[in-house]
Amino acid sequence: MNRRLLLIASLALLAGCATAPPPVLTTAQAAHPELEAVYSAVAGREGLTLEVTSGGCTEKADFVFYVERSGETVTLSFARKRLDPCRSLVAAKKAISFTWAELGLEPHRPVFLLNPLTAWVR
Repeated sequence: MNRRLLLIASLALLAGCATAPPPVLTTAQAAHPELEAVYSAVAGREGLTLEVTSGGCTEKADFVFYVERSGETVTLSFARKRLDPCRSLVAAKKAISFTWAELGLEPHRPVFLLNPLTAWVR
């Protein structure tokens, strides 16, 4: 009986050591209730580049965006359509870029990004 308890305790300990993905912000008002946490967001001349977590298979096609206009205010949010099924041995991040035309936005207008910003600590 003691060996079984030791085995169960060991498995529980190992399961607790697995790394979790970055926290995800959830809001009831958001068009996509689970917004992707980003490591960085850079607005450039041609478009917007986001750095997101990746298990090795993350692609631009895995993301959907939502633009909301309220008067002069424009908000933008990104969410994953599907999770990255790959599991690399090393934590990674990936840069994905969207042109202003793809987003339906003008490059010289201010945009509020609603996604949470998280630190790259790996």
